[in-house]
Amino acid sequence: MSRNAKINTLLLLVVAALAVLPLALGLGEGKEEPFTGADAQAEAAITELRPDYEPWFTPLYEPPSGEIESALFALQAALGAGVLAYYFGVRRGRRQGAAAAAAGPGTLGDARAED
Repeated sequence: MSRNAKINTLLLLVVAALAVLPLALGLGEGKEEPFTGADAQAEAAITELRPDYEPWFTPLYEPPSGEIESALFALQAALGAGVLAYYFGVRRGRRQGAAAAAAGPGTLGDARAED
């Protein structure tokens, strides 16, 4: 196994642990909505401090449940990660192409070297 494969495997295990540990340790048990977002927690704190407070903004779309809201947020994060990965992949490919073109014929990945 190459060094990069070991690093990738380790990173994947760390990400999996970050996703599973809060659920395995029961950090959200005993709450109505165990993993609420910061905006919901802020709204609850403001309402507790000033019950007469009226929000000045209402969302354009309110999902019917917290699960759907979480799924939409995860979809948004995945799309953003995909766009970033595409950008960095294109940037790396262009840089490698420029380096191969600057090195001239006979370099690795140059089809003209076989002629």
